[in-house]
Amino acid sequence: MQEEDFMRLALDQARQGRTSPNPRVGAVIVQEGTLLSAGYHRGAGLPHAEIEALRALPDPALARGATLYVTLEPCSTQGRTPPCVDAILKAGLRRVVVGTIDPNPAHAGRGLELLRAAGVEVSCGVLEPECRALNPEFNHWIVHRTPWVLAKAGLSLDGRITRPPGEGQWLTSEASRTDAMQLRDRVDAILIGANTLRADNPRLTLRNPDGSPSNRQPWRVVLAGSQPLPPDAHLFTDAFRDKTLVFTQRALPEVLRQLGERQITSVLIEGGSRVLGEAFDQRLVHEVCFYLAPLLCGGPDPAVGGLGVASTPSAPILRNPDYRRIGDDLRCSGTVEYPAESFAAPSGPAS
Repeated sequence: MQEEDFMRLALDQARQGRTSPNPRVGAVIVQEGTLLSAGYHRGAGLPHAEIEALRALPDPALARGATLYVTLEPCSTQGRTPPCVDAILKAGLRRVVVGTIDPNPAHAGRGLELLRAAGVEVSCGVLEPECRALNPEFNHWIVHRTPWVLAKAGLSLDGRITRPPGEGQWLTSEASRTDAMQLRDRVDAILIGANTLRADNPRLTLRNPDGSPSNRQPWRVVLAGSQPLPPDAHLFTDAFRDKTLVFTQRALPEVLRQLGERQITSVLIEGGSRVLGEAFDQRLVHEVCFYLAPLLCGGPDPAVGGLGVASTPSAPILRNPDYRRIGDDLRCSGTVEYPAESFAAPSGPAS
């Protein structure tokens, strides 16, 4: 096997972790081309991937002279767990192959320097794009201290979310709604505006395939204005009411900063036209997942409102968009790129 093959095995390990606010990391240990053990970081406060791989060895002595493949630079500072660099040196590993360096500017490259200074052979950059793509949420949060923002909407062919008052019907199919549950499973928080709360009374819960509530529930965040919110809404009365946060008359950038301070690394906006419009106007959205239903609604409610862009060339675009058919709907997703001259609206509190 080649180096890329072993790093792919480490990537497969990493994808099993549920680690926020930590990054997902996987590791494998190899001796003379033979895979000896594998491990991944399972969650914040638990052993890191390197430690899991070392503990999985049939005999700790097998680490001496072996090579460690790890998707992210080993940590070099004391956090919830001791530095992995120390464990690597103690185990006697001869070589460490790293996918990508730590995105934290305060730590970037320090672990590699310590390993090299101790005589360990270090290589970095094997499958780097894939390793970086593992943790867009963490990479953004650790540098900017605000969450990665994913915008989701279900809309008609004419770009509307209009429904008759009180109808309560979904525009998109059950297959799309099932698919969208995977988005909730990715994030730390789901955000809506007060109008969505009043109109839809959503639960914003993460559910298992059988419809039962998942053991892991994201935060539910409501942007409120000056008008009172309905006290009997599901978000304030259900079993997960302690995971509901309300921000009254706060601008979206300020709300995101406060969520980042809570170590919330990712937010899914499921709000209506006004909240999505504000988010795009202020260039706060990093990723999009829109579900397009094969019907025409007309009416006054676009999926994305706001002030809009100054010109078509200044509009945000999706980088390498992915199009997939989900039932009878079309899902369009991708990361957002903002041209340098993109229009940015002044910030203001949500209503």
